[in-house]
Amino acid sequence: MDAKGVLTEAFGRLPDLVETAVRGLTPEQLRWQPGEGSNSIGWLVWHLTRVQDDHVAEVMGTEQVYATGDWAARFGLKDPSETGYGHDASQITAVAPESAQVLLDYYRAVHDRTAGYLAGLTEADLDRVVDDNWDPPVTLGVRLISVYDDDAQHAGQAAYVRGLL
Repeated sequence: MDAKGVLTEAFGRLPDLVETAVRGLTPEQLRWQPGEGSNSIGWLVWHLTRVQDDHVAEVMGTEQVYATGDWAARFGLKDPSETGYGHDASQITAVAPESAQVLLDYYRAVHDRTAGYLAGLTEADLDRVVDDNWDPPVTLGVRLISVYDDDAQHAGQAAYVRGLL
């Protein structure tokens, strides 16, 4: 299997992980925190989706899905640029998805765009430098691996928190 195939396979596994973590939960359960200041299921899935949306939009040179609709309001937020990086306890608590379906709809929109983007890539595209602020500079392939890794970790955390419910 080539690198593009590996990335496509990896990203293709995320929707099931996300759906399993949130399917059937109430808004209250999505906001439940196992401890003061800890991440809720809703925050974890919102954040992993925001990271994918932000990073993939950047390498595509396009606007984020989140910014093209009323997504922020549907999560109880005002600032469409928020991704969750550096959120403190009050900001984590402020992420209040209307429903599990809102999380799934937003994730699906971002995933579908990511899958379409991956389908159009060539192996050579993965070597393109997308961030030269690092040593060594970050290639598209490395950036996509980072996004997948972050998403998979947060999906696993969301599943764990669901188990604590």
